[in-house]
This record gives sequence, C-alpha cells and structure tokens, in this order.
Amino acid sequence: MSPDKNEWKIPELVMGVKNLAALKACKEHADAVYFSLDRLSLRSRAQEITTEKLADFIEEIHKKGMKGYLAVNSVIYPHDLKELDEVLECAASANVDAVIAWDPATITKAADKDLRIHISTQANVSNQITAEFYRSLGASRVVLARELSLEQIKQIKEDTKIELEVFVHGAMCQSISGRCYLSAYLLGKSGNCGECSQPCRWEWSLHSDNGAIVDIEGKYLMSAKDLCMIEHIPELVEAGVDAFKVEGRLRNPGYTSTVSRSYRQALDFFIDGIYNKSNIVPLKEKLALEYNRGFSTGFYFGHPGPDSLAYDSNMNASPIKREAVGVVTNYYPKMSAAAVKLLEKGLNVGDHIIFEGSTTYLEQEVTSIVYEDENVNSIENGNEIGLKVEDIVRKNDRVFRINKD
Repeated sequence: MSPDKNEWKIPELVMGVKNLAALKACKEHADAVYFSLDRLSLRSRAQEITTEKLADFIEEIHKKGMKGYLAVNSVIYPHDLKELDEVLECAASANVDAVIAWDPATITKAADKDLRIHISTQANVSNQITAEFYRSLGASRVVLARELSLEQIKQIKEDTKIELEVFVHGAMCQSISGRCYLSAYLLGKSGNCGECSQPCRWEWSLHSDNGAIVDIEGKYLMSAKDLCMIEHIPELVEAGVDAFKVEGRLRNPGYTSTVSRSYRQALDFFIDGIYNKSNIVPLKEKLALEYNRGFSTGFYFGHPGPDSLAYDSNMNASPIKREAVGVVTNYYPKMSAAAVKLLEKGLNVGDHIIFEGSTTYLEQEVTSIVYEDENVNSIENGNEIGLKVEDIVRKNDRVFRINKD
C-alpha cells in the first residue's frame, strides 16, 4: 500500500548550479539551489558567480520562488581569513538563505553575522552526537557523510533535531567525504581548496611487487561510478531526510534540467501513490543519456564493490556526446537568427545543436544554414554562417552538436 501523501514530509530538492543558465534550467523543478563563488569553495573553478554578482544572483533565485545556498567549504588558512570576512559579509548583505560550511572559522564567522548555516559533507557527519554538536554551534542542517547506509541515516534521524540533507545523485569522490590529497600530492592543486584536477579519473596501471604490470580489465582503477538513487525515493523519504542534494556545480544546464525534472517527477509519483518500476525506469533511462560515469547506489545498501567502479569507461558512459562546433558572433532578434563562426566543426541541416552561455541554454535542430546569402545543406568549419534560432542567444555563446554513439 502506498503511503498517504500527507503522511510523509517531502524532502527539499536542492540542485547544484554554476550560473544563471543552470538556474533557469531547474527553476520549474527544484526547491533550492546551491552554488559557489570563484573562491573559498571546492568548486571555485565555477567562476561565473562573483561577490560583485552575488546579490543579483540571489535576487534571481528568490524571484523564482527558490532558496539559494552558498558553499564556503574550502580549508581556511590564515591568509584566507580576510577574504573569508569579505565573502561572508557579501553573503549577509545579499540575503543568501544559508552558507554551507565545515571549517570552524567559517562556522564561527557565519554565526557572528547571523547567517543560517548548513554543515558541508566535508565535515563527515556520521552519527547523531556529531549532528547535535553542530546544532549546538548554531547550524540548522547537516549534509551527512556519503559513506552512511540508509539504516544509519534512519538511526541518526531518530536521535537528532537538526535537519538532515543527503546526496541522491551525481559524481562520487574516491575519498571519504571528499577529503582528498591526491591532486595536491601529484600536481600541487589541492582538492580541499577547490583546485582538484581529478587524478582518480585518469588511466592507471597496476604493478605487482616485482614490478610487472598486472593485466586486468579496464584502466580507470580509481574512478567511482556516479550516485543515482531515483529507484529508491520511497526509502529515502521514509527515512525522514529533509533534503535531497544533487551534485553538479560544474555540469551543463542540460544536465541540470534533466536531473531536476526527473527527481521532481519521481517525488510527484511518490506523492500521488503511483511510484512504481514502470514509471521510474524511463526516468533512469533519461538520466543515463546525460553525462555520467555509470550508476551505483553508493553506500546506501552496503559497502560498494567492484561494480561501483567505472574502471572500463573513459569518463562519460552516456551514448550522447557534446561536440564543440563554434561560437555566436551576433544575434538578430528581428530575424530570429544568429551569426555563428564555425571554429571546430562543420554543420548540417538536421543536426541537433545546443547554444550555451552564462545566461543562455537553447536546444534545437538546425533547420537552415545561410552562407554568403545562399541556403546550403552542409558547411565546413572555418566559415561564418547564419542560423535560425528558436529563442534569444547572445554574442560569445558556445555552440555544440549533440551526437549519439
């Protein structure tokens, strides 16, 4: 028997976003977004949201009826303290809904500014006593460690009053709670300071004690599959978690759109009492078309085994690939057309393309190509062409072609 929709608290759906385009992509589906500035976070490579743009970005979030959570979750060194003050002051004046933190310096300073605090998964909160400790410091929510089982999450929920957030989808770090030093050791780029170069996704070889290379299937020996819990929504809701978190602050808006829509539909199926395999399998199939490394359920139902590693896949297991084509050089609103410089590849009528920029995301088919005032069916790279567009695009937006393997 399906639970009554009023019997359970439906978790908040929290999406990771990197810019306005990604925000727009999930505005109909997510309840909240989390994001980074270009500093003091583990995704500081996402550099499109700066302190100067933060207030406007939060305003856009609130206009869409959503909440905005700012991640300030890097290690804080002595030389970072002044910058930390500046970031948190900016967050307070911009009215962010919460700061995601784990370093005690960030927690203390955020509390001093009366900012709502969510404890990052970097804190590796793995039991109810630790959760209550952070509540005593003023935190209102903890993002639990990803290494917990569903049964352990239930136990924590029973014995704490703080809100609990769990990851349900996205990339999994090889190390516990993302506290990884491999990138720092090999390349001098600290993952704990937002500079991870992801060496765990590289090809590696296995050597025996005598120096011989061991012949094994696959070369990506440390690359974990992505987490996907869309087939287990009822168990998560019934565990009493308060928020579902989707990793993806560096993913493109198309990914953000598909994942947010899929999890919203799954939650709606649960609410309506029609959550079943026939409804959920098609959603998982849609998720598999977006960038992914294969799917697993992480630690939710036991310790991950070999089937949780993407050892034979070169980063993206999706049959759908994005191929860079060129860049928009001009937009003509009266003609609903764009000038595009083909820098990397040519185009054909019938190709499926994406226009993408910091505020743009548009998918469409190439319906016509104009080159030197003539309609053509195909054009090589190196040329500038005119394309009909179905919505507004902007100068310097990138153009990608979508190919299926």
